[in-house]
Amino acid sequence: MRVGQALAGDPRLMLCDEPLGSLDLRAQRLVSDLIDRHRRERGFGVLFVTHDVNPLLGMVDRVLYLAGGRFRIGTPDEVLTSEVLSELYQAEIDVIRSHGRVIIVGTPDHAHHTHEHGPGARGGAA
Repeated sequence: MRVGQALAGDPRLMLCDEPLGSLDLRAQRLVSDLIDRHRRERGFGVLFVTHDVNPLLGMVDRVLYLAGGRFRIGTPDEVLTSEVLSELYQAEIDVIRSHGRVIIVGTPDHAHHTHEHGPGARGGAA
């Protein structure tokens, strides 16, 4: 495992590019806890590049969020909001927080129309 090799090298700064990407939820927690424990004990910095911040939310103090050529830096609570992400994406974004996790949902640009099909459906050419 590359994480173990990096930790064995006694780093001052650990660069992690998608280290949790192919892991199941339990393994993500084990690896992120291992990195965080060593970071606290040894006092080195860690830079994570990730598409899913949820496994790391309780461990990070700053977030750099990149989207559409724009960026925002701040605490997770400052950056991971509907207002900030809507501005970055230039689209309506909902940020939902549930059980310590962040769910980011893009909303459609246009009204969604429902269509009835089958027996009893109204409409169509007469």
